[in-house]
Amino acid sequence: MRDPGSTLKLLCLLGPTAVGKTNLAIPVAQQMDAEIISVDSKQIYRYMDIGTAKPTSAERALVPHHLIDCVDPDQPFCAADFQKCADAVIHDITRRHKKVLIVGGSGLYFRALIDGLFEVPRTDQDVRQCLHDELEKHGKERLHAQLEQIDPEAASRIHVNDVSRVIRALEVYELTGIPISRHQQQWKQSQARYPFRAFVISRPRPELYERIDQRVEKMLRDGWIDEVRSLLAKGYGKELVSMQGLGYRELVEYLEGTLGLGVAVEQIKLRTRRYAKRQLTWFRGDKRLRWIDLSANSESSVMQRLMEVNSG
Repeated sequence: MRDPGSTLKLLCLLGPTAVGKTNLAIPVAQQMDAEIISVDSKQIYRYMDIGTAKPTSAERALVPHHLIDCVDPDQPFCAADFQKCADAVIHDITRRHKKVLIVGGSGLYFRALIDGLFEVPRTDQDVRQCLHDELEKHGKERLHAQLEQIDPEAASRIHVNDVSRVIRALEVYELTGIPISRHQQQWKQSQARYPFRAFVISRPRPELYERIDQRVEKMLRDGWIDEVRSLLAKGYGKELVSMQGLGYRELVEYLEGTLGLGVAVEQIKLRTRRYAKRQLTWFRGDKRLRWIDLSANSESSVMQRLMEVNSG
């Protein structure tokens, strides 16, 4: 990792799912002579290609991509793991006199890389087991309601379906007596670990939602159901964190016969739109990020602006 006071600048292209980050990032990286580091909490899993919208093999042949296909779907991987891996990749890229382009939509992974990790206790297996027992007995809605009582700020950011993050927030409170949102205030007091320039790529909400719906349909045409079927055949069950990702859970339920395909598709579209909304809310909370509306600016003008920033 470079010292934060060095001249190294990371150029970051962030944004919600389906906004068009990859189409913009590849030509930008080519002009910069850069390599791309994916900031995505699902693309790190192997065998989960279609549903996580990984860059295609042809796209990856144009520009080297990193932190994609890092672990199997049943292996744990957290923000701390991402930070460690990303630091090593940045060191390697800059050692080879290349530039670094950060691309993705995971606000948590981005903050872990740029601002570091806030101080919280490690996982306590006894506490976590109690929370999982309560989940099995009373359901995810009960756990989320508990989080709303002790930490309304965190509950507003963490969706009820994001069970792993709900459990982690409850665990941190149980172990420290302090809401996780207050622990995260340490981010606001920290100095960036790398000099960086970051842009959020956005579109008007109706246009973004239409793009999401179209991409879900394309993923299905491209064989998403067969991808999920293959994951189950490999022994990766629906209880895994990786299999709780957008669309995977619904398609598992479809394959199990508990959800009709039409209903499953509509739920996937709805969950994805809600996820995009949460991504935008997260990014709006970071005043260091600059925003670019792709509907109001041509891709060529956006690329020119990014190149000017990179050369400045």
